[in-house]
Amino acid sequence: MLDFLSSIVSFGNTLLWSYILIFLLISLGLLFSFKTNFVQFRYLKEMISLLTEKAIGSKDNSESISSFQAFCISTASRVGTGNLAGVALAIAAGGPGAVFWMWLIALIGAASSFIESTLAQIYKVKDKNGYRGGPAYYMEQALGKRWMGILFSILITLCFGLVFNAVQSNTISLAFKEAFGVNRSVMALVLAIITAGVIFGGVKRIAKVAESIVPVMAIAYVIIAGFVIFKNIGQLPAIFSLIVGSAFGLKPAVGGAIGAALMQGIKRGLFSNEAGMGSAPNAAATAEVTHPVKQGLIQTLGVFTDTIIICTSTAFMILISGVYKQGELSGIQLTQNALSSQVGAWGNTFIAICILLFAFSSIIGNYYYGETNIEFINTNSIYLLLYRVFVVFMVWFGGIAKIQIVWDMADLFMGLMALINLIAIFLLGKIAILALKDYKSQKDAGKNPVFSKHSIAGLENVECWDDEHVKKLKAN
Repeated sequence: MLDFLSSIVSFGNTLLWSYILIFLLISLGLLFSFKTNFVQFRYLKEMISLLTEKAIGSKDNSESISSFQAFCISTASRVGTGNLAGVALAIAAGGPGAVFWMWLIALIGAASSFIESTLAQIYKVKDKNGYRGGPAYYMEQALGKRWMGILFSILITLCFGLVFNAVQSNTISLAFKEAFGVNRSVMALVLAIITAGVIFGGVKRIAKVAESIVPVMAIAYVIIAGFVIFKNIGQLPAIFSLIVGSAFGLKPAVGGAIGAALMQGIKRGLFSNEAGMGSAPNAAATAEVTHPVKQGLIQTLGVFTDTIIICTSTAFMILISGVYKQGELSGIQLTQNALSSQVGAWGNTFIAICILLFAFSSIIGNYYYGETNIEFINTNSIYLLLYRVFVVFMVWFGGIAKIQIVWDMADLFMGLMALINLIAIFLLGKIAILALKDYKSQKDAGKNPVFSKHSIAGLENVECWDDEHVKKLKAN
């Protein structure tokens, strides 16, 4: 039975990742890059400055989520096992050239991330915690296709809330077994208990935990990686040459030819930065901002933070160490051995702690994506309760399961939801582009941009951004 399931999953992954998604991700990323005049590069300084904006209405609404908190929720989901274990898997299977394609999908895909997150802000809806939204919501409200939204909601709930969370706990348990000899069953149980304590506290607790963990873990990891890179600064030209040469078949690559490097780089790159996948918009919609474009820009910054900074740090450590050539290790153990070879035995311990923080923050971020989509399908609290129970179970199960089938299922669900979301943002991209033009015109006039549903002619089925909402934004 397991072999039959594996063959179906393998066939689906080959079809999606070798043909369909590679074409869509690159072509739509390029299309949106040109249509927005490369918003991902032109507004880089603006993205950083927007992180410090406080939640509008925070004086009278304790449930308001700031831009930074929404950024942390999405980054918590992005920055996880994909950055440590996923990069290692990509290099082991696709060779050093996979890193080049990982970079490319981030640089191009960042424009798709801007489009989807801006759309999520435009079509967000009010709820007891402030706001919620995402692809399911703009599929229903802008495209008028609730069935499409429900299908996406089911896929993202299965993918992020259940399968991806099994992947995260799987990596944590493997890392702690490698570093400390901790029994995987014990680690799985501890993770399940801690997860339950956070997710039953609602979105505000999730935002607070993410806000506390994400900056610290990312900075600490980049500092250590930076030390390794600086220590081996003389190797960098050769490393860059190896990455680019392997990407185009100019140099022999451990793990396979150009096709393997391309597929692994794009697959692991998307798993890590989630650009165009439809996941980050669920977090983007929670923020209280004066203009949808602001959160679109902030989420675009998340793609760069994830791939260009953190994934690159991991890749350089692995390539500098040369341990990837041994062919015996893969996943998180490869990253642990790469760091240990440069800093000593404590590298194993450091990576184990990093993966605990990275992956646990991903678990709570992933959980929230499922929660907001469960509420899209049905607001009855019993479904949310059942979902939380299943999440806790999958965190436990992932901690004791074999890794390959878990990763393969994650790839399949991720590919299917990305496919649906890419179709939606292709059809709706013009709305986000018009919102960007409105934002730019207000900035050029020296104003703090404030969006209204009247800012775009013919905009319909928008719950927020009415006259009363705009009046409140201007008052704050």
